[in-house]
Amino acid sequence: MEEGELLVVQDEEAGERLDKILARRFDGIKSRTYFQMLIEEGHVLLNGLSAKKRIKPTAGDEIQVNFVLTPEIGLSPEAIPLDIIFEDEHIIAINKPVGMVVHPAVGNWTGTFVNALLYHCQQLGLSLPESSPLRPGIVHRLDKDTSGLLLAAKTPLAHQRLVAMFSERKIHKEYLAVCLGNPGNLTISAPIGRHPVHRKLMSVVETGKPAISHLKALEVKEKISLVRVILETGRTHQIRVHFKHRGTPILGDAVYGSESANREYGIHRQLLHAHRLQFMHPIHNTPVELTAPIPSDLKAFFPKV
Repeated sequence: MEEGELLVVQDEEAGERLDKILARRFDGIKSRTYFQMLIEEGHVLLNGLSAKKRIKPTAGDEIQVNFVLTPEIGLSPEAIPLDIIFEDEHIIAINKPVGMVVHPAVGNWTGTFVNALLYHCQQLGLSLPESSPLRPGIVHRLDKDTSGLLLAAKTPLAHQRLVAMFSERKIHKEYLAVCLGNPGNLTISAPIGRHPVHRKLMSVVETGKPAISHLKALEVKEKISLVRVILETGRTHQIRVHFKHRGTPILGDAVYGSESANREYGIHRQLLHAHRLQFMHPIHNTPVELTAPIPSDLKAFFPKV
């Protein structure tokens, strides 16, 4: 099962039926029948194992929910403007703005890149590859408040090959970040997994998956630095977690950063930008190099970048 929403059962929920807990937890999806269907079809795990709807979890148990499309949750094309960096009949790359969610999920069923992409392809008379019920065409993700290059597939073959290329580390991913302090020039190789206590967060843990980030400080100004990051792996929140692990959190990061520094600098989103992608075209096998313009909030700190 692909990674879905992760919940931890609270004390007051202990002893309640699993489907009842889920129906109350998720706003906007009120039908208990829907969650019963998810459980019966194996889309809900309890502590990593398939769950049954009548089971009554105990406090501290972990529930993983993978949402699927039904009449209650549908994907609708939406006329949301896209800043297109590159497009042909097989792939599309946009400059994702801050605040845009990549695919529908709890709390963001509309207004996502997927909704915009569905509309865009509909206007072209195309259908996106049905790679995943809520993520058609998606081959990688950016956090909601990370800006920059986002690549998607428009055909099943392109999707299949791009997913393989990401998995096999054949796509060069380069980011720009503004962080506190100066991390220097180094490679961080530190495994990332669920935080042992705060299970919705990620952390550097011995039992995590291998994660490698190459950092180079491009410019240092007083208490902050502009850093280029080249990723070898693509773990959830990898850059943000590695910067925190280094002791130089990304400026503006509300989860892994410094609350006091974010207030001092007046920054309300992590200053992280997916700046460059390099890869061989999945169909034509020709080199593709894409660059996304640097956003104004990052440029305000380092105008010469």
